[in-house]
Amino acid sequence: MGFQGDKVRFNVGGKIFETTATTLANAGRNSMFGAMFDDEWNLRPREINEEHFIDRNSDCFSVLLDVLRTGELYIPPNIPEKLLYREALFYGVLDHVRSAKWGQFDGNRLRLTGSVRGRAPGDGTAIRAGPDGGVAVAHGSMVHVYDWMLEEHPPLNLDYQRVNDVGWIDSESIVISACERLGREDGGMGLFSSSSGDLRYKFQVNHENQVKSFTAGALCFNSDSKIFASCKGRSNEYGIGVWDQVTGKQIDFFYESLGWSLGDADKIQWLNGSNCLLVATLFPRKDNCYISLLDFRDKTMVWSWSDIGAPITVDEKRVRDAIAMEESNSICVVNEYEDLGFMDLRSGVGSIRWSSRSRLTKGKMHDEPCYPKLTLHQGQLFSSMNDSISVFSGPDWVLTSSLRRSYGGSICDFSIGGDRLFALHSEENVFDVWETPSPPII
Repeated sequence: MGFQGDKVRFNVGGKIFETTATTLANAGRNSMFGAMFDDEWNLRPREINEEHFIDRNSDCFSVLLDVLRTGELYIPPNIPEKLLYREALFYGVLDHVRSAKWGQFDGNRLRLTGSVRGRAPGDGTAIRAGPDGGVAVAHGSMVHVYDWMLEEHPPLNLDYQRVNDVGWIDSESIVISACERLGREDGGMGLFSSSSGDLRYKFQVNHENQVKSFTAGALCFNSDSKIFASCKGRSNEYGIGVWDQVTGKQIDFFYESLGWSLGDADKIQWLNGSNCLLVATLFPRKDNCYISLLDFRDKTMVWSWSDIGAPITVDEKRVRDAIAMEESNSICVVNEYEDLGFMDLRSGVGSIRWSSRSRLTKGKMHDEPCYPKLTLHQGQLFSSMNDSISVFSGPDWVLTSSLRRSYGGSICDFSIGGDRLFALHSEENVFDVWETPSPPII
């Protein structure tokens, strides 16, 4: 902590700055300033009257110092943003700049801050937000990766193998699932460097001491460094595979049973509270929809629902997406006609309670069919439909706002991460960036 007389003097590019150890401590132990202090963030005696010379941009240093003092970011017109971010990276305070650039995520306060047109031929198929505000966009056999400044890294090319899903382990590592062969090697999943595009290692499915070719589909991760993927093999290894994020080794496999199509799952989601995995196979991939919760501890299906035999007489009740909401012990589903439905996980037999009061706002209809998607983030429920994304809040999931722009056509996918929402349009190969404005500087 700071104390009286903890003044620090810097000479940055010929300009003198004075601050305190207390202010510099806000940068954190892993910053460049952390090396200047002892474990209690006190100045070493010999440094009290010492002037520290740093041969860097003084204008940027002034901005970064204000971020450490106030937590607020103001970039003068004479300073290019990319130059400031480069300097922040040098001092180890990039996270502080990033968190000060936009406010804490709130779906009801999001504002469109930019759009990026993809460079790949054809339409985008999936978009995944990274943990630091970057994003990955899948187009056919390629994945285009952007950092949080929306600068594009070298693309990830799977040599004409179709990408099924993408997931971020951290800001430097991306997992891609694809069909049967990844590049020129057997296996349907690999871990890549997000910055260089290099393949670090591939994931294998082993059955009876043999490596099997497989198609990997939906992905998800948990806090215990495990990767889950739906897997469809050529023989009897259909189901959900589990790998260690650090070593890439297969550690478990849940084989499908009772006709449940685990290997064709459209979505899987890890539930931390119950230590179960939600697996959903949805229309139109299958004529019938299957949703289940798998317990990997004893290899059992602890809850399930299917529309087989359900009193459904019209297609408008076909489930297009599903998401588990642990706090309310329920699963939310959506159909192609904008209805939200809810299933109680505490009941032995799942049944949908369709909610007419939660109907989505009507967006512009487009020729390209884009099935609705669901996301739950920080207690808010998001659902896309046509060219808009609706936000629902509160215990009764009341419609509170709608995000829409006219350019780009229908939204085929969207994702939230790093305090940003990314929406991928189907027709113009463009994705939008939505951010919560930072509080005004008073």
